Amino acid sequence: MEMFLGALFIFCLRLIDVSMGTVRILMAVRGRRLLAGVIGFLEVTIFLVAISQVVTNIGNWWNVIGYAGGFALGQIIGITIDKKIAIGLAEVNIVSMGMGTQIAEALRGDGYGATEFLGAGHSSIVDMVRTVVRRKEVPSVVARATTLDDKAFITVQEMQSAYRGRWRLGK
Repeated sequence: MEMFLGALFIFCLRLIDVSMGTVRILMAVRGRRLLAGVIGFLEVTIFLVAISQVVTNIGNWWNVIGYAGGFALGQIIGITIDKKIAIGLAEVNIVSMGMGTQIAEALRGDGYGATEFLGAGHSSIVDMVRTVVRRKEVPSVVARATTLDDKAFITVQEMQSAYRGRWRLGK
């Protein structure tokens, strides 16, 4: 029984430190250096406790399985945390066959900045709308555009930073 509890302890430690590591990397990429550093400090501390438990009891294969399982699930949880907190900015590009002005006006009505322009598509001229929003607002922007044109081609790209422009505040 003690072997299984030790393995469960290691599993939990790895789940926590790998989740933290995933979030740390994402924070570093988004320029949140201080937060990334604090998370990294805690992550490594937890990692050292976990690995020391595996190494000192290397004959217990349950510890190895707990270590590997915690790593795998930690990745999944870290990515899930990132999607939930959705820190950062995203550029949403919408390509529509004739509904670009209506989409841009609807987005502006919702408080977003929207830039319209024409593009040369495969077989005709297309309307294009570009907006930069907080990542957590992307689903709302995509839903709004889709209600006006369910055939619109929409791409989303994460951004590191943006300067000036029109921002939707307080929501």
